[in-house]
Amino acid sequence: MVQVGIEAMNVFGGSAYLDVKQLAEHRNLDPARFENLLMKEKAVALPYEDAVTFGVNAAKPLVDRLSEAEKNRIEMLITCTESGIDFGKSISTYIHHYLGLNRNCRLFELKQACYSGTAGFQMAVNFIVSQVSPGAKVLVIASDISRFIAAEGGEALSEDWSYAEPSGGAGAVAMLISENPYLFQVDVGANGYYGYEVMDTCRPVPDSEAGDADLSLMSYLDCCEQSFLEYRRRVEGVNYKDTFQYLAFHTPFGGMVKGAHRTMMRKMAKATPNEIEADFVQRVKPGLSYCQRVGNIMGATVFLSLAGTIDKGAFDTPKRIGCFSYGSGCCSEFFSGVVMPQSKEHLARFEIEHHLNDRYPLSMQEYESLLQGSGAVRFGTRNAKLDLQFIPGVLDSSKGKGRLYLEEIHEFHRRYRWES
Repeated sequence: MVQVGIEAMNVFGGSAYLDVKQLAEHRNLDPARFENLLMKEKAVALPYEDAVTFGVNAAKPLVDRLSEAEKNRIEMLITCTESGIDFGKSISTYIHHYLGLNRNCRLFELKQACYSGTAGFQMAVNFIVSQVSPGAKVLVIASDISRFIAAEGGEALSEDWSYAEPSGGAGAVAMLISENPYLFQVDVGANGYYGYEVMDTCRPVPDSEAGDADLSLMSYLDCCEQSFLEYRRRVEGVNYKDTFQYLAFHTPFGGMVKGAHRTMMRKMAKATPNEIEADFVQRVKPGLSYCQRVGNIMGATVFLSLAGTIDKGAFDTPKRIGCFSYGSGCCSEFFSGVVMPQSKEHLARFEIEHHLNDRYPLSMQEYESLLQGSGAVRFGTRNAKLDLQFIPGVLDSSKGKGRLYLEEIHEFHRRYRWES
């Protein structure tokens, strides 16, 4: 069987961010409860940013590093999102166009809440493993923007979402999947998946979210346990504590991951509280590093955690990472792969942390104006011209970075422009 995995990966964590401690103080959130989120910053989407711009801005550095011959071997482009802009037309078509990819390419989009990125990733892996086109590459882009206004409904939908606001982010992760797994070599066939119908969170209308936060937590914990047990059933000799040198979780917020890991260590390893805390710091905390600065970016979040693990972990020798992916509604999967010593060098080329450090810091006044102005471009907007100087400092801070932004919508067709 051929080797398969992630050849290259890049993260786009937005053009602007907000210090969430500042947000918590502004919203008068309970300090102790807020601290349990383990959040530092959240990426904030501008009115002229959407799932297309985030996806292109994540993928372009990967594509630009390819030779023309390598670029032409991208035979499939999978976009993974719950922030689509049309019920029929996939954002993959826009992304394909602005990346200048070969037209002999499959283009399509997947939706399954926060599991979508893993669904696209596994589809790409299976395409490469099938060897129907030896040497082909697949570009998988998970791109999402959070919404915070709860839809009206019954008592079950009246949950206070004020604690979801600090963790809801915007961003994208782009991955090139191929026979050259320089970053992450997949353990082919080592998968445990688990899913069922549950109304934990949803987007009943395109521009808002609803759900039951407590039910979502319980479903996440259930799926973490059950998907791992299925993984263990399929892979001989596995144990949660010793098989994986690192763990990357879908991260709605860091506190949720810490709670899930604590539960798993109690059930699977009978660990003491001190052992659990030390294990969390060693194996899980590296994967939170970028998630704490971008927020929950839905289908891309587990791969944002993987990127943080590779950048912040120690890989002097090959090490195995266990990955848990969860999407509301629900579907989940536990899978794994190996990271090599050279993987850190390959990922470091994209300077993810530098990009996060270089974003524009929003004031609370600017953030509030964004919340009021973001309704100018909603799902189904027919005609609009975007003011790229809505917050002047953002564009100024992006000068020279070659970013794509939404310029206008004309008869539903979105038109984008490069800002050099």
